[in-house]
Amino acid sequence: METIKKKQTVLIVDDSPVNVQMLGQLLKDEWNVKVATNGKTALNIATSEDPPDLILLDVMMPEIDGYKICQILKASDDTKDIPIIFVTAMSQQEDEAKGLELGAIDYITKPYNISIVKARVRNHLELKHYRDLLKDASLIDGLTGIPNRRRFDEVLKSEWKRAFRDKKPISVLMADIDYFKRYNDHYGHLEGDECLKRVAECLQNTLKRPADLAARFGGEEFVGILPATTAEGALKIAETYRESVEALQVEHQESPISDYVTISVGVATIMPSEEQGEEKLVRRADDALYEAKEAGRNQVKGNAPSIDPKER
Repeated sequence: METIKKKQTVLIVDDSPVNVQMLGQLLKDEWNVKVATNGKTALNIATSEDPPDLILLDVMMPEIDGYKICQILKASDDTKDIPIIFVTAMSQQEDEAKGLELGAIDYITKPYNISIVKARVRNHLELKHYRDLLKDASLIDGLTGIPNRRRFDEVLKSEWKRAFRDKKPISVLMADIDYFKRYNDHYGHLEGDECLKRVAECLQNTLKRPADLAARFGGEEFVGILPATTAEGALKIAETYRESVEALQVEHQESPISDYVTISVGVATIMPSEEQGEEKLVRRADDALYEAKEAGRNQVKGNAPSIDPKER
């Protein structure tokens, strides 16, 4: 099935409304266009939930000039990959060199040729599209089709910053398929792969909110990120996940605790602070998972009243 290419967005930054309108009219038929007439607005748009795919940036602006904006954007992990094209009346070679050294990918001087501007924007957006495809592919687990460990690390770092800023809790769940090595040894690796896929699908179906993330941590371990989720809420979600895996009724003759494949789940919740980072949250979830295994497996344990299916 062919993937539909999303219409890309260009942010035009220029303190002259006339220049903004002129460029906007030029580009709006092919791309979504956002505009900013000052540096502060440009930075707010670039760091928003819906950032642009490319920025056309004027150099000479009051308060924050284009060079400083470029420098700020390239210094941030969240915005460093947005391509920037300087559009300016400054045509000296040293001006162009400065812009490129700061991380811009191109430099267009005024007065500009309309065809050249559109061609350069089109070419750079096409490159951006393929870079994004390659990046997305590198963040997906090849077997299960859900995000991989690298993507988990990226999202956790981002959500941790958001939780710290918004003063909200963040939770992580870590799950492990019980006695998976015995399953693989008995049923074979092909059946083991199918088991991993089904457990991954259960996790993805359990984490339904757009901000939640389900990922494969490695081997038979899976993780979930639950932004703005209390300990009690995270434990309920983890228990739903445990129940849904057990309800699959995937036969496991070698399991000493059940006739079917089960999982153990550890849950951790933290209110982010400067004293503790996201690594501590993952460690706590891993410790809780170890506790669930030590308690007999097929259980959920965490830093709130734990859920033991045998006690319900």
